[in-house]
Order: sequence, then C-alpha cells, then structure tokens
Amino acid sequence: MASLKLSQLKRILANRSVSELELIEKDWLFLAREDQLPPTQWGTDGCFLWAIRSVRGWGKTKTAAETFIHAVQYGDFKYPNLVGATADEVRDVMICGESGILSCAQKDFYPEFVPSLKKLIWPNGVVTHIYYGTEPDKARGPQSDFLWCDELSKWQRPEETFDNLLMGLRLGPNPLCIVTSTPRPTRFLMDLENRIDSQGQQCTIVTRGKTQDNFKNLSPVFISTIISKYEGTRLGKQELSGEFLCDNPEALFKRSDIDNNRVRQIPELTYVVIGVDPAATSKAGSDDTGIIAAGKSKDGHFYILGDYTCHLTPQGWGEAAITAYHKHEANLIVGETNNGGDMVEHTIKTIDSKIPFKSVHASRGKTLRAEPVSALYEQDKVHHFGTFPELEDQLCEWIPGAESPDRLDALVWAITELEGKTQAVNFKLVNIATTRARF
Repeated sequence: MASLKLSQLKRILANRSVSELELIEKDWLFLAREDQLPPTQWGTDGCFLWAIRSVRGWGKTKTAAETFIHAVQYGDFKYPNLVGATADEVRDVMICGESGILSCAQKDFYPEFVPSLKKLIWPNGVVTHIYYGTEPDKARGPQSDFLWCDELSKWQRPEETFDNLLMGLRLGPNPLCIVTSTPRPTRFLMDLENRIDSQGQQCTIVTRGKTQDNFKNLSPVFISTIISKYEGTRLGKQELSGEFLCDNPEALFKRSDIDNNRVRQIPELTYVVIGVDPAATSKAGSDDTGIIAAGKSKDGHFYILGDYTCHLTPQGWGEAAITAYHKHEANLIVGETNNGGDMVEHTIKTIDSKIPFKSVHASRGKTLRAEPVSALYEQDKVHHFGTFPELEDQLCEWIPGAESPDRLDALVWAITELEGKTQAVNFKLVNIATTRARF
C-alpha cells in the first residue's frame, strides 16, 4: 500500500466496512513498503541472514518487530530470541519503543514482557529469551530457530557474541536471523554482509535503507533538520543514503588501525586515568562532556577502557567521571581548563575531595595535540577494549582544522597524560563491567 498513489488508495478503500478498514490499518503485509518485506532469497539456498542497513527514520525497527511477530504467530518458529546492544536498548527500542514489539503486536496476539526473567511470553506458549551484546558467554548455550539482532555496530563484543549465537541457531527446518543496524562501517558489520558458507554460498541478503524511502511517514521538521545538516556532505552518504564510508583521507585516525588492534582482554596496567573534556553548558544544543577511561601497560601500549561521555549538568558529569574513576581503579582524573577554567576541578572536588585531579591547558593547537596520539594508533600501540561506536566515528571523521569533538578531546588528554607514566597500580580486569554505563 505504501507504494500506491492516493487515487489508487481511494479506489481500494472505497465502500469498505469499518471492521475491514480496522483490519487493513493493522495489517503489516498490506501497509509495508516493498523494501520492508522479507526478500524472496531469505531462507533459501543457505541465505539465512537478512541484514537491514538503514538510516534513522527508514523504519528498520518496525520492519524487524513486525517480521519477528509474524514469525512467532504464523511461521511455526518455537525458539525466537532477541539480542541488542544493552539491556536498556532491548527494552526501550526493541520491545517497548514506539516501533517495538509491544507497539506492533495486536490485541489477540500480545506477549507478556517479564523484564526480571528477560523473557517475552507469547499467547501460543512460545517464549522469547533476551540477550545482550555485552555478554558473549551468556549467548554461548541458548538454542534458537529465529534471531533478531539489533545495532550490531554498538555491541561491545560483537564478533564473539554473534558467533556464539549462530552456533545455537540450529533448531527447526530453516533457522533464520534478521540483523538491523545503522551504517557504521565497522569491520565486523561489513564482513557480516559479505559472509559466505563453506560451500561458497552467500549467507546474507542486504536491504539498504535511505531517508527518502520513508518521507511519507516522517515529520517535515525531521526531514528539514536532517537534510539541512547532512545533504551534500561526506557524512550525508552515511546518514541519508545508508552507505558505508571508507576512511576519510583527510582524517588523522583510520578505522583499520582501530579494528586491527581491538582486544577482548586487557593485560596488567601500570597507570589508569580518566580524561574529561567539559562542555561549556548543558543546554540542548551544546556539546557533550567527553569522559574517556584509558590505561597503559608495562610494554608501553595504551588501552581504551570505557566511554562515559554524557550530556549533563556539571554535577551530573562530575558524578559520571568519578564513577568511572572508581570503576577502573584509576590513578587520576585529568580535565581541560580552557572551557571551564577552575570549574572542572571545583566540580570534581566538591563531589569527592579525595579524588586526585590534574588540570591541563590547551597551549598547543588541537591538531598538534592529536597528531602524536594518532601516530600511536598507526604504530599499533592503542587498543580498544570492545567497541565504542560514537568515539570511533569522531576519531575517523575529524579533520585537522575543524572543531574537535568532545570524545576525541577527552581521549587525547587521557593518552597524553599516560605517556611516560610507569607507576604500578593494583588493577583488576574484573572491575571493568561488561556493560558500559550510561549516565
């Protein structure tokens, strides 16, 4: 129906009863655009993965939620499971969001959501279990016949978690998986779209969604805002057209340097700091406060441990920085004073006077500060513990001379402080929570 002209719609809907119109209004197979319906290749000839790579506003969450519901209700799938980046995202987007499962499910087939058990219980007795991209070990045992995996580019440990899930995707005559993601060019996501089996058969069918595909259902304000921001820009190819972006040749940092040195384990660290780049204000249009946890090992390598960037008042980001300090058993919080003067130290000390704090002042230009750090990435000396999508986007899109973003600045301050540090600390990997907290 979405592809029909208004005149065609009027002819179809004319003289329909109220009950018929109500059924039509709720029938996804009738309402969906053609590109939102499962491709004919999905589920045939070994092609079990449907990857929807789309921009915001295309309708990927609703598409996946409706497909998931249809699979449970009519597809004879008995073990359908959900996987998202974090517990909050599964709950707030996949299940309870405005386009999530509970919003799409009809009254006669409405599941019971039991958060404490991490389950959805369906009227036909089918039970859906919920897993997270931060817990690969918990994804090791469960078996499935249908999976919906959302925002793989945000998963902290994507490869390990997804591989464990696929090993359990073996029930039923034709197990299937749907993957929904924004077009972040992570190596794992790009490899997933080109996945082949042992016989050389393509495993994945890809649907790429553009903003303009769903203009009919988007508010004029959203359309004008996102178009004016991204149209004609390099980033617009990603944010409007759903394309994977190759490395920006003008940027200091390269995705390949990050991907090739990503780690799942951390060695003993000799020094740990929390870098803070404070926002001037907490108003809606202001920058975030960048908060990055980083450590240095005995062999002189650097490890990015967590991204706790937030958009809060000084009290809020001060508490976030201190929470990160204790979580990682850090030695020091280091904060830029250019924007906030003594405000940063005052904020930290007001909350906890015992926190060691060092003020740093940007006496050199941002490019001069960032260049030595980017050189460490090129030398394979910086390792990300898991995936930090927003931070990595900022690193790989920032061009010297442009205004440097919050996360990048916080990372540069942290690594700059770590250079030359050799003091030993009693650092325990167990103190790093597998889920990066959001404040």
